[in-house]
Amino acid sequence: MSLAWLPNVLTIGRILAIPPLVILLLSGHYGWALVVAVIAGVSDLIDGWLARRFGWQSRFGSLADPAADKLLMLASYLTLAWLDYLSWWLFALVVGRDLVIVIGGWVYHRYFETLEAEPTQLSKFNTFCQVFLMWFVLIRLAGFPLPPEAQIGLEWLVAFMAIATLAQYVWLWSLRAARISRERQPEPPAEP
Repeated sequence: MSLAWLPNVLTIGRILAIPPLVILLLSGHYGWALVVAVIAGVSDLIDGWLARRFGWQSRFGSLADPAADKLLMLASYLTLAWLDYLSWWLFALVVGRDLVIVIGGWVYHRYFETLEAEPTQLSKFNTFCQVFLMWFVLIRLAGFPLPPEAQIGLEWLVAFMAIATLAQYVWLWSLRAARISRERQPEPPAEP
C-alpha cells in the first residue's frame, strides 16, 4: 500500500486547523492556539519533506500546500489584527502582496504560459518571517515574557520582506512575459 497520499492529508489537516485556531484566539485560549499553530507548522515541514524525499509530489499538493499556508497566515493575521495584537497596516500589506501575486500569476498563466508554483528563496524566507512573527505573538500571548520591542522589529522585517518579494516576483514575471512576447512575434519576411 502506497503512502503517497500522506503529504496531501497533512495539507488538508492544516486547512482544517484554521477554524480551531481562530476560535481559540477569539476565546482567549492563547496557549492552545499556540499548540495548534506549532502543529500546523510542523505538519507543513513534514509534508514537504515527505513529498521531496519519496517523490510523492502531486499537482494537488503543489497548489494546495501554498494555499493552506496562505489561508493559515491570512486567518491568524486577521484574527490577531482584530484583537489588536498585530498592526492593521501590516495585515493589509501582507494581504495586498498576496493579492497582487495571485492576480499577476493568473494573468501570466492566462496570457503567457502555464504557471508552475516556484517560490524563490527570498519568498521562502518571507514565509518564514511571517510564521515566526505569528509564533512570536502567540508565545507572548501564552504568557512567555518576550520583549514587545522585538515584535515591532519583526513587524518591520515582515513588511520589508513583503515589499521585497513582491518587487522580485513582478520583476521576474515581467522579464519572462517580455521574453515570451518576443518569441511569439512573427519573423519579419526575408528580403528578396
